[in-house]
Amino acid sequence: MNFNFLSIQFLDNKISDYLLALVILVAGIFVLRIFRTIAIHRLKKLAARTDNIYDDAIIRILERNLIPIAYMGIIYVAIDNLTLHPILDRVVEVIVIMASTIFVIILLTTSLEYLMRLYWVTYHRDNANMEQSIDALVPAIRIFVWLIGLVFLLDNLGFDISAVVASLGIGGVAIALASQGVLQDLFSYFSILLDRPFELGDFIIVGDYVGTVEYVGIKTTRLKSISGEEIIIANTDLTSSRIRNFKRMRKRRIVFKFGVVYETTTKQLDQIPVLIAEIINNTDNTIFDRAHFSGYGKYSLDFEVVYFIDTNDYTIYMDAQQQINLKIKAEFTKRNIEFAYPTQINYFNNLPVNSENGNRDKTLEISS
Repeated sequence: MNFNFLSIQFLDNKISDYLLALVILVAGIFVLRIFRTIAIHRLKKLAARTDNIYDDAIIRILERNLIPIAYMGIIYVAIDNLTLHPILDRVVEVIVIMASTIFVIILLTTSLEYLMRLYWVTYHRDNANMEQSIDALVPAIRIFVWLIGLVFLLDNLGFDISAVVASLGIGGVAIALASQGVLQDLFSYFSILLDRPFELGDFIIVGDYVGTVEYVGIKTTRLKSISGEEIIIANTDLTSSRIRNFKRMRKRRIVFKFGVVYETTTKQLDQIPVLIAEIINNTDNTIFDRAHFSGYGKYSLDFEVVYFIDTNDYTIYMDAQQQINLKIKAEFTKRNIEFAYPTQINYFNNLPVNSENGNRDKTLEISS
């Protein structure tokens, strides 16, 4: 068989060169088809047998992003064997570089987003604030990756990257100076997301402001106050303030004091700590710590009581304290123990009547 026609040149390439390029293209596509049909299909079947969704997502990312990159590689290898016109060769190279860069950027952004959401599902599935944080971070990460990809693309296309980077740097400084306050709030926002001093639904105190966290935005955070109005605080103010977070308080330590009159007997004073301990131990959600006769006041014998509430719910605490107060009042009444209150007693001596100046006898007067 005569194969001399293979040596015929057409557009600076032999027929054999075109056939080789066609064989590489067809063979590469055929191999990828087989890989996609057999390997990916089998991996999907194996992933379907597992209960987790992680392997399904990985296979989906590879299929959507890695396969197009492989196709671009096959096309480039097939065309690279041909001798093209310099302009056409440059056009093909630019198209391949641009397409490959775009596919790689999409692969990176998709993979990073998947890893972040995988972290949320694995460790913070019930944390709505973490999901909101991821939704806010994903666009920023995409912009960052696309900027890096753009610089990489320009470098491969032969542009002077140093000039571009310098321009971006000058522009960045100008933007930073023009929007300094906004950038501070933005960085504070990321600080809140990463450090997580509070989450949605937490009851916090920031300076003179008290409320429940309802929304964490890029610039401001919104609280729902106890009286019902919405409090809007800049994120910079939050990160520079001392925050008291009551949502994470596992139990509440309660200290309260009371006083009894000085006429209370020693036996009654001995009974009071035991009586207080019994009352607290019989109250729901409370853990008794101590009760002591703490000192002598101006008008009372003072006691100090400490106990714990095994919840951070303020209403439960107030219900328990009310029940304790009512029981103490009832038990003190049974035992004739009187609570002290501010009193003043004035004592006057009985003086005889003085006939010369007409003074009368002065008797004991008590005022309270």
